[in-house]
Amino acid sequence: MNSAAGKKAMRDVFIGKVLKAMSSRPDLYFLTADFGAPLLDEMRKNFPCQFVNVGIAEQNLINVSAGMAFEGLTVHAYAISSFLATRAFEQVKINLSLHSQVRDFNVNLVGVGAGLSYDISGPTHHCLEDISIVNSLPGITLFSPSDWILVEKFHDYALSHNSPKYLRLEGKPVPALYDKRPEVRIEDCFCELKKGEDVCIVSTGFMTHLALEAVRLAGEKGLRPGLIDLFLLKPLDGRGLAKVLSAYRKVITVEEGFVGKGGMDSIVSNLLNEHCPGVRTKALGFGDKYVFERGDRAYLHKLYGIDASSIAALVARMSGRGR
Repeated sequence: MNSAAGKKAMRDVFIGKVLKAMSSRPDLYFLTADFGAPLLDEMRKNFPCQFVNVGIAEQNLINVSAGMAFEGLTVHAYAISSFLATRAFEQVKINLSLHSQVRDFNVNLVGVGAGLSYDISGPTHHCLEDISIVNSLPGITLFSPSDWILVEKFHDYALSHNSPKYLRLEGKPVPALYDKRPEVRIEDCFCELKKGEDVCIVSTGFMTHLALEAVRLAGEKGLRPGLIDLFLLKPLDGRGLAKVLSAYRKVITVEEGFVGKGGMDSIVSNLLNEHCPGVRTKALGFGDKYVFERGDRAYLHKLYGIDASSIAALVARMSGRGR
């Protein structure tokens, strides 16, 4: 686990919590689609009967997880996000989403590699459609954390809520954002990290870190945009979010995913259309094409206009202070 400068990998934090809980929860199982992590070696050694590697077979991962959960066990199913959300879509739909309407069970899909986490691996490993996919499926909780502290808190939430859930975890170590906000709960769904005027940025996952930098850059120009980190996209406290957003005239959504396809931008815009129809919105993310350009994450963000400078420039334009 990387602790340099307060950074930790979300997967390591979550697996560490699972590992600790296993000693008192013999009903807790961890299944992987041949996807490793340092702490899994310890889990395999100390809890061999509660750890299962189903092989490179994400569809079977869902089938086995659902079957075990239907027998009353609590199951974590662990895989790379892009394969978990797309390759196993039918199994997630039938075994988890459909069954969630007729019975209680606890399966937690732990997807690692949200957005451009695997930047240089190319479009096969990028995960830009998972928010849209999971949002379209009834009954599945959608969690998109911006830091590892929220991931720690979600572990307890996951064990206490008998429903299927999808965890959209960042693949690289990230710094803490909520180390000085112990009052924030998963059930809150969002947190207004910065109160502002006129324009509010709504971000999720890794992009919240860039949004914070954009707020700083905008501040250098005398602007005061607000910033909301949306981490529990479903079920969403829509009324609570609408109440906060009603204080602004313009909203910018920022996500490392496709826009205009049922993702976070659609969740926010639908909410505003219902509760705050006068609020103007602008979505930042990826358009109707995959990312074939080669380069690291920072390069790709700049290329597609979703880096901190581009976000800050959009804030200035929407505030009437830029071109």
